[in-house]
Amino acid sequence: MPRPGQVKPETDERLSDRIAVGLLTRTFPPELVDRVVAECGRSGLRTRLLPPRVVVYFVLAMCLFSGQGYEEVARLLTQGLTWAKRWSGAWQVPSTAAISRARVKLGPEPLRALFAEVARPLATEETRGARYGRWRLVAIDGTVFDVPDSEANAAHFGRPKTHRTERCAYPQVRMVALAECGTHAITAAVLGPLSSSEPALARGLFGHLGEGDLLLADRGFTGVELWRAASAGGADLLWRIRSHQILPVREEFPDGSYLSEIVIAKDRKRADPTTVRVIEYTLEGPGFPEQDAPYRLITTILNPEAAPAAELAALYHQRWEIETALDELKTHQRGPAQVLRSRSPDGVEQEVWGHLLVHYAIRSLMCDTADAAQLDADRLSFTRSLRLARRQVTAQAAFSP
Repeated sequence: MPRPGQVKPETDERLSDRIAVGLLTRTFPPELVDRVVAECGRSGLRTRLLPPRVVVYFVLAMCLFSGQGYEEVARLLTQGLTWAKRWSGAWQVPSTAAISRARVKLGPEPLRALFAEVARPLATEETRGARYGRWRLVAIDGTVFDVPDSEANAAHFGRPKTHRTERCAYPQVRMVALAECGTHAITAAVLGPLSSSEPALARGLFGHLGEGDLLLADRGFTGVELWRAASAGGADLLWRIRSHQILPVREEFPDGSYLSEIVIAKDRKRADPTTVRVIEYTLEGPGFPEQDAPYRLITTILNPEAAPAAELAALYHQRWEIETALDELKTHQRGPAQVLRSRSPDGVEQEVWGHLLVHYAIRSLMCDTADAAQLDADRLSFTRSLRLARRQVTAQAAFSP
């Protein structure tokens, strides 16, 4: 029996059997979504206006059309559905309250699991700008998202203090992510409250690294224990290090780099050192500020013939590619200075995973296009690709996946 305000179709065909959202169903096929939903225990047995598959695609569309209201997103999903003519009446756009309840029932787990299932490195051997020698370039960095000022969000995520120790307007969720430098694809991420430090959250990402990866990181990721954890799976590291850290010279190389040792702060006798190679350099020229001390990088690549110092110094600039990827996600896709819409911690996490999935779908399309045209993916515009993805949703919604 249909619910009040719901039109019962003559056919047994469901909305979830016909809905397709262009790029999103290309990257996240309905069969995969159904399997992930089932594995998370969220499958719905009844034919409802908002079955789990539709809610997953709705969350993705909500992140793709960031800033639009719930009901407007639902209209965009179903705009131009030619199959509606086969129904005895028009399919009714769910109310905002109904969509909110459906999101709560779904929870964040299916979106998190879908990202873990799909997000994989996109770069191939032929992808331009993605590799240095035998290494695939990967960077790690963190960011925060403003979330609505609800009691639940404030208690779970916490909020920063201003320089006057006054309360900040919005709580914040922290995210640390891994991204391919050549494709800007975010391949792994971990979320936590604002009180969680980036190095602490980063430990949850090191399992995604392996032999053949070269991980770039800034000065925020420090510590011998973190260094050892990051390299435990066979990945090589190239990290910037703070200028005050003591690095004794153990062996000098012709390229200007040298071998040194790093130890934990409590190891004053340096009884358990880890050997690293140090590259020091300065930047000179118009536009560069005067430096009190040279930039210092440390790496696990101890052989200077495998990676000369000058090349590694120039290569470190690639770390900024993850900054660009996070800017794409937060500024262009989500919208500049926008606050996430979810007022509960589960809703916030669901929304962040949705944004990550949408960004990965767009970057996947851009990578395929760049490889086919034999171009560097940096030559393609993320903003234009985002607009294309939005047009696809409304233009292709009439076709069955």
